[in-house]
Amino acid sequence: MPRNGNHGAPHDAAMDYLSDRIEERPPASSSMRWGFVLTWFMRVLAIVWIMKGLSSWSVILGIWTPIGQFEARSTGYQATIIYFALIDLIAAVGLWMASTWGGIMWLLAVMSHLILAAFFPSILSSGLMTFVFFLTLVAVYVAVSWLAAQEE
Repeated sequence: MPRNGNHGAPHDAAMDYLSDRIEERPPASSSMRWGFVLTWFMRVLAIVWIMKGLSSWSVILGIWTPIGQFEARSTGYQATIIYFALIDLIAAVGLWMASTWGGIMWLLAVMSHLILAAFFPSILSSGLMTFVFFLTLVAVYVAVSWLAAQEE
């Protein structure tokens, strides 16, 4: 009586390999893959945040303002501009790489901007449209990230 259950035929290890494989999921049925959408959304945000970071550097360097105006401002204003000159560009690099830390740094930068604008309008003034725009970007980012995670 054969032990391998195939009635005397030699045992094939490749068949065991095939039978032990975990079934692969079929590709997503939707024509739009959310991971792809998330990557390109992050890249578009990266371009916008590079421009935002460079605009902070232009204030520091006095490119569009008279030289010396930055130094004449309050220490709180200077610290805020320097903070955004750094964090916006760091977030932009992370967003362009579509990394998790990039999204977190971007959320930190956006929330910092919103909180500073709300509580210290003399240092960082932002209108209602800026608030709505930033909150919309955050909502879209969270929604697309969630959809991309559900896709996996």
